[in-house]
Amino acid sequence: MTDQPYQPYQPYQGRQGQQGFQGYQGYDEGYDPHAGRQGYDEQQAQLQYTQQWQGQTWETGVQPPVAAQDPAETAYLPPQTGQAPAPAYASGPPPEQPHGHHGPQSQAAPAGAPADDSGYGPATLAGNARITDAQRARLEGRSPIIEPGMQPAALTALLGLLLSGTAAVGSYALLVPLVVLQAVTAAGWFRLNGMWPARQGIALAFLGALVSDAALLVAGREHAPAAILGTLGVWVLLCLVLQLRSHADPDERMYGLMATVASSALAVLATGHLGADPDAVTVGAAAVAVAILARALPLPTPASVVVALLAAAGAGIAVGEMTGVGTSGALLGAGAAVCALIGHRVASYDYPSRFVHFTAGVALPLAAAAPAVYLLGRALV
Repeated sequence: MTDQPYQPYQPYQGRQGQQGFQGYQGYDEGYDPHAGRQGYDEQQAQLQYTQQWQGQTWETGVQPPVAAQDPAETAYLPPQTGQAPAPAYASGPPPEQPHGHHGPQSQAAPAGAPADDSGYGPATLAGNARITDAQRARLEGRSPIIEPGMQPAALTALLGLLLSGTAAVGSYALLVPLVVLQAVTAAGWFRLNGMWPARQGIALAFLGALVSDAALLVAGREHAPAAILGTLGVWVLLCLVLQLRSHADPDERMYGLMATVASSALAVLATGHLGADPDAVTVGAAAVAVAILARALPLPTPASVVVALLAAAGAGIAVGEMTGVGTSGALLGAGAAVCALIGHRVASYDYPSRFVHFTAGVALPLAAAAPAVYLLGRALV
């Protein structure tokens, strides 16, 4: 302790720093008996230069102003406004941060970022699990329905016009687009039920359709119900036997059995186009083609359904006048369109994939309309 008054802190400069350091050097000299006077003087000279450099560096008030950096090097930095920048979110307010979450958090998607095509929603700052569009729709109380659209509707119309045109030519000409319809029906139904690949089930359902077509051609149109229903009964029994031989879990076997039976039934029932009166097939297939195109128009669902039914009735009258069915074609066309719209609705269930739209979405309207074409044709023609 000294009697000198308190002095504010000042950096070491000039001789004061040298003296303080000299005491330390003296201690080093006393500690090392081999150090000579010449080495001591050299250290003092170097010390003086060093202390003066430290003094200038410590005194920041005499330093020259720092030159500004290249703006390109700091272009990524946000503007310094004195306030913390608010984070930008893609939509809505920032999500609440969960407590006790120790895992890495996902980054918010920037505004204007391209949409994700994988079927999942964007990641959030809260680290929530990504859910599918169908799950989100159910949670929000919306209908998880996506309709096939105009392109599958155009394919349905094309296939329907092929059925309508070849029916007027003959049974064997009609058989070509009918086989295509049955194959696409079998594949589309399995994919609609989430079972893919299911080659054995698809092949079994398609084989049942071919057997039904062959039985009807052999028996004739007058025995069409026996040929269709007989094949369907045999195929249901065959599906049961094959599923009983499966080594899968009971739930999976039941699910596969129902999908195989339904697919086989739809493919076999499509044979009704082959067993119906040719004029009825011409009118009904044309009406379905027009109805599905009208249903794909960008209108509200109730309005598009009404427009589709009216268009089908009009097409039934127009084609009926050309085939001799007459005005009865309106009822036949409207009845076929009702069944076709049901098939269209089934193919739209639960956010189906693009493959479902181009298989089940194309084939189910025409396959579902076959029983109506057969029954209304026998009653009206």
